[in-house]
Amino acid sequence: MKPLHLLLFFLYSFTIFSQTKILSWNIENLGKSKSEVEVEFMAKVVMNYDVVAIQEVVAGYGGSQAVARLVAILNRKGSKWDYTISDPTSSSTYKTERYAFIWKTSKVKKIGSAWLEKKYYLEIDREPYYATFEKDGKAFTLVNFHAITKSKQPETEIKYFKFLPQENPNLNLIFLGDFNCPQSHTVFNPLKKMGYVPVLVGEKTSLKRECDGAICLASEFDNIFYQSSKLNVLNGGKILFYTDFENLKEARKISDHLPIWVEFSLN
Repeated sequence: MKPLHLLLFFLYSFTIFSQTKILSWNIENLGKSKSEVEVEFMAKVVMNYDVVAIQEVVAGYGGSQAVARLVAILNRKGSKWDYTISDPTSSSTYKTERYAFIWKTSKVKKIGSAWLEKKYYLEIDREPYYATFEKDGKAFTLVNFHAITKSKQPETEIKYFKFLPQENPNLNLIFLGDFNCPQSHTVFNPLKKMGYVPVLVGEKTSLKRECDGAICLASEFDNIFYQSSKLNVLNGGKILFYTDFENLKEARKISDHLPIWVEFSLN
């Protein structure tokens, strides 16, 4: 192989090797009500990603067990997976839940313990869940979040996110989850002024109860925000899992939200 071709091959191989694929999914009421067939379907959806952030894990009995069931199925598919689950969120006025991260141990390494947001747990009903991962000697921290519903004005919680980069200056924060609020809302402007960019723009991610003709998606709620100076985003999108089902009623047994994803390398 010629020297130039060898160099290009090396650079291409390094880029492929250093890519990380993250998926975020609000899996509605992930708990004991999910059947083995449904959890098996979830595993097929997420198995090609390196790290998965899950929202809406049931806080009571069955939630943590459902995450463990999902990981057990994934471990039978050829890759070794690990997971961490949050304590129940501290909500006293709304629905308390858990968060979870699951990841391929061959792709990333979790650094330290994951933790729920400490400072704003009174201001944010379901305070975010952080976990730091390392890839090729470079670290990134996922901030997993599920906002209160649109009718309860999620912007009253999201407004506190502008303080989190300043309070964690040594962390490469990536905000992801179900914001129940479109990225175009002015509440995201402070983050955008800091260089944060949404992966999805104008993309609806929640399911209607019934399709209106070919229109099956309702609202632009789920997203991933990253700092453009620290990540080189190669691709991103949403997974239209509902097309595998005869109707939305059957699809919504899995979830009322689409999984969203991003593929990136660290600068």
